Amino acid sequence: MNAKQSTRQHRWVAGLGALGLGAAIAVPSFFGVPGINTSAAAPAPAVASANDLSTAFRSASEVVIPSVVTIRTEKVIAQADNGLSLDQFEGIPEEMQPLFKRFFGNSIPQAPRRMPFGQRSQGMGSGVIIDSSGVILTNNHVAGGGNKVIVQLHDGREFEAVEVKTDPESDIAIVRIEGAGELPTARLGNSDDLQIGDWVLAVGAPFGLQETVTAGIISAKSRGIGITERADFLQTDAAINPGNSGGPLVNLSGEVVGINTAISTSGGGNDGVGFAVPINQARWVSDQLIETGMVQRAFLGVGIQRLTSDLSEQLGLSSLQGALVAEVRPGSPAEQAGLQTGDVIVEFNGKTLYNPQRLQNLVERTPLDGEHSVVVVRNGDRQEIPVSLQPLPKDATLSQSAPGAPETKVESLGMEVSDLTADVAKQLGLSDATGVVITSVSPGSSADEAGLEPGMVIARIGTTPIGSVADFEQAIDGEHEDGLLMLVRTARGSRFVVVN
Repeated sequence: MNAKQSTRQHRWVAGLGALGLGAAIAVPSFFGVPGINTSAAAPAPAVASANDLSTAFRSASEVVIPSVVTIRTEKVIAQADNGLSLDQFEGIPEEMQPLFKRFFGNSIPQAPRRMPFGQRSQGMGSGVIIDSSGVILTNNHVAGGGNKVIVQLHDGREFEAVEVKTDPESDIAIVRIEGAGELPTARLGNSDDLQIGDWVLAVGAPFGLQETVTAGIISAKSRGIGITERADFLQTDAAINPGNSGGPLVNLSGEVVGINTAISTSGGGNDGVGFAVPINQARWVSDQLIETGMVQRAFLGVGIQRLTSDLSEQLGLSSLQGALVAEVRPGSPAEQAGLQTGDVIVEFNGKTLYNPQRLQNLVERTPLDGEHSVVVVRNGDRQEIPVSLQPLPKDATLSQSAPGAPETKVESLGMEVSDLTADVAKQLGLSDATGVVITSVSPGSSADEAGLEPGMVIARIGTTPIGSVADFEQAIDGEHEDGLLMLVRTARGSRFVVVN
């Protein structure tokens, strides 16, 4: 937006602001049409309701603003051969960078070509004080990876951070400053109590404009948007822009219910679709970062996926609630407890599962001691299975895609498959896999529409394990009006698909 556009927009907004409730508006006549005089005030109940909401916004803002800070990072640029910064996206996972380039333009310094070695670049974000001694909650992509982190308080004082602890998987970070005295702290709410439609305020420093408050509602919960491994975001239409990242999302009581993290945008600005880490998750992460400097998550050992209408029909289920088990990891708590591929987990420790994200978040925050209840639907029957969890292991990144053995073409499905040899399985990062490997998929075919790709391994069709091309051909032989339920595996995990 250029200066003229910005000025016109601000004038337009100011003009609307001049038309307060109850204002007398005289509309002159044009082309012989009599003017209309709306001098009557708005009905008293409408004004009272609007004033009540305004008072709630004002009160919540007054409660939280003193605890909101602006965070500035400074980095020394190392010059690459093409003149671009080597570290401008340091600390940000590769899959998160496209979205953050659009959302956090000021938080991610853009290095010009031919930038001299040693020149400094700056980024900006927000944060919220959660401990009066100087502990600040923010995003990893705001405070992580910077050589220097500067915190500006509500009263204008600035302090350099003495400690930064981060958790990239949740995009949460803790920043600590010293020497600021007793600081005002935010009250943390309970994000589990939020309902779709609840009013919320986003507070921060968009475009460097400190102590900015915008209003909106909770648009959705448990959003998985693919920018962090821990995908359980709150969605809001409260205006969020570059510089808001790390700032609080608060309810009308002034309690922090989320940490603003990302937006979905077509032009780089606010389009009314913003995302925040729920405060219950952020608090759990921050408590561990403060106490130990790292986050220890519990581990069940299942690969899960969301149920679709096709999958639900194939499995004989009456709803889409729960998490479909696509893989049981060897030696995991799930395998030891007897969980099976194809189970649908519908409850964990007595809590209903509406989607896979809820299971992941419930499991990872569960204490490791004792047994925990898992309720599954298996072949139409509900079963309760006790499990003992383990610490989440650190898995090495596995490779993907490799050519297969001689193909067998399946015209009806639009793909080619071959036997999975030990060498091919190793190249695919699936040394323990059995099945057939997909070597090609025809564009627009049934296989293509189902999301099948070369390099995937088909391990099961229906309830039949697949060990060879012969098994595969036998399993697909005949009529399948409702489609074929396939379990496919890649180095990233397993999932079920329905091929019609």
